[in-house]
Amino acid sequence: MLAIYKKELKSYYTSMIGYVVAALTLVAVGIYFYAYNLLSLSPFIGYALSGASITLLIVVPILTMRSLAEEQRSKTDQLLLTAPVSIGKVVMGKFLAMVSVILLPVVIICFYPLALALFGKVPFLSSYSVIFGFLLLYAAAIAVGMFISSITESQIIAAVVSFGVLFLSFLMGGISGMVSDTAKTSLIAFTVLIIALVFLIYGMTKNVVVPVVVGLAAEGALIAVYLLKSAWLAGAINKVLNSLDIMSRFNTFVNGTLDLGAVLYYLSVIGLFCFLTYQSIEKRRWS
Repeated sequence: MLAIYKKELKSYYTSMIGYVVAALTLVAVGIYFYAYNLLSLSPFIGYALSGASITLLIVVPILTMRSLAEEQRSKTDQLLLTAPVSIGKVVMGKFLAMVSVILLPVVIICFYPLALALFGKVPFLSSYSVIFGFLLLYAAAIAVGMFISSITESQIIAAVVSFGVLFLSFLMGGISGMVSDTAKTSLIAFTVLIIALVFLIYGMTKNVVVPVVVGLAAEGALIAVYLLKSAWLAGAINKVLNSLDIMSRFNTFVNGTLDLGAVLYYLSVIGLFCFLTYQSIEKRRWS
């Protein structure tokens, strides 16, 4: 894993990607830091990081688009599949390399509260908690982007889809508020999600039988619940949509709280999408 990590990390800095990611992140944070902390005389860096988090929509697709898509296109992924290293170590090596790229600007941001302390009292615990949440937010988004890169050979498609998925996640809180909480709405919404799941499974397995069986079983169970216990579905889709909102968890850090539930959520997202990336690569090994 260490060899993969070093190779990937070096590739980001022998190209312009590592420098572009660091520059975009620091420029965005610097603008909000100037507006919220220097002009408004606020001692808490959380609002600056909250405003700058929108750069995630650009930074993460740039960082993750080539992680696996380019190797599929150039067929160099076959070297990884036949190398004497487990796929899990390949995935973690690539993931940690990308997190290390974003870690550089985060380390620089850690000096901002110290700079503010020269002018007055600064809540260091809250400030460094929100910086930690900022890193977790980006790490979770990187895991999502890495998985998307693993299912396509095109860097452009990987970048566009990653942007779209992350953008929808940012909007998910507002979308959830506009969706009715009736059982019928949940039935329709879950049916759409099942259809999307069927296409996702087919894209990963290239097997028609498995996604069809899974889809029919899931839809049958859903209809049974709707007919027998429709109350269970009331508001269920709203809860699912809220669970897809990665930004709302970061807001707990912005409010000055080190929320262990939010930490667990981000770690779960990272674990889930690293596992899905592993499965995507494993499928190619046997296809």
